[in-house]
Amino acid sequence: MAGKIVIDAERCKGCGLCVSVCLKNGIVISKQSNKTGYFPAQATNSDCTGCAACAIICPDAAIEVYCDIKIVAIGPGHEKKAELSEERV
Repeated sequence: MAGKIVIDAERCKGCGLCVSVCLKNGIVISKQSNKTGYFPAQATNSDCTGCAACAIICPDAAIEVYCDIKIVAIGPGHEKKAELSEERV
């Protein structure tokens, strides 16, 4: 499953909790501050799995997680397909 995260830099206070829970090291703290003077988290989206651990732990609700999922289930005698694209978790 491929994932992508979007961080609202203006809502983020740069606490770093999302950085600590990302198993793929796909989030860093930005070197540029936002309008309120905080250094927000910044997504690198490298190898994001879409697990949403970052969004769950974020106290500012500043992270949205998107997944591109393609599931193919083949039953006896017929084929069923389910596809989701860019769906928000």
